Amino acid sequence: MVYLQPLIFMAGLGGFLAFCLILAQHYFAVAEDPRLSQLVELLPQSNCGACGAPSCRAFAENLLHHGSQPAHCSQSTLSQVQKIADFLQVEVGVMERKVARLACQGGGNVARQRASYRGFYSCAGADLVAGGGKGCAWGCLGLGDCEVACSFDALRLDDLGLPFVTPDKCTACGDCVDACPKGLFRLLPLSQPLFIACKNLLEGEEAEADCAVACTGCGLCAQDSPKGLISMRHFLAVIDETQEPPEAVRQKAIQRCPTGAIGIWNEQGTLVKGRKAKKILNHQRLEVG
Repeated sequence: MVYLQPLIFMAGLGGFLAFCLILAQHYFAVAEDPRLSQLVELLPQSNCGACGAPSCRAFAENLLHHGSQPAHCSQSTLSQVQKIADFLQVEVGVMERKVARLACQGGGNVARQRASYRGFYSCAGADLVAGGGKGCAWGCLGLGDCEVACSFDALRLDDLGLPFVTPDKCTACGDCVDACPKGLFRLLPLSQPLFIACKNLLEGEEAEADCAVACTGCGLCAQDSPKGLISMRHFLAVIDETQEPPEAVRQKAIQRCPTGAIGIWNEQGTLVKGRKAKKILNHQRLEVG
């Protein structure tokens, strides 16, 4: 009997609390918009976060109640976005699609590795050990943290250890941006294909000694561009991304670059260089040292 009383008390307490929860659910429940589940089914279910919401369901709630536009979903096709707009009876809206761009061309055939890294196979790990052993302190370490972080198979390492982004698969979720210890990835609109694929702050021969495709700070691209479009900062060309120059201006800006550090991204995700850029004939990795 001594053991029975506590059991009866706990059972009674549990029943009372359950009754309170039932009452709370009845009187304080918030009715869910019946359109929500249907809207979620129209979304890609990738939960990539590129729209600014943590999940497709959260984005659906933003569409219903917080003024988000269907076009804010960068992973949906144009037809899918239109279906969402038709379902909600709203305008599709405008949001320019973005893609991840890598500010480095220093693959193993053009960028020198001054020391061999041996340890946990990770860019973040290598970066903790004297910067990873690459001659260029700003360059890609090529161990694939970005590739591992990408959930959409939009990023892979080529044979020379340089990441390649497939624009059609990239959702601009930003995972590669967070994964790169060198801060080499940026999310940029497709309408801004003019790009400086380098972050090296050294000048001239000093920069080229470690990477054949580094920006040397020569300033030719800035000279060949309208005032304000390209400027030189610490021997590195910097583009004013608030401007959207016409194709003729972009083409003129890249033509005299001697290393090809500046170029124009094409639809396939390849950086197209100017006619004066040196031709890279070596396709094998350079020796360490």
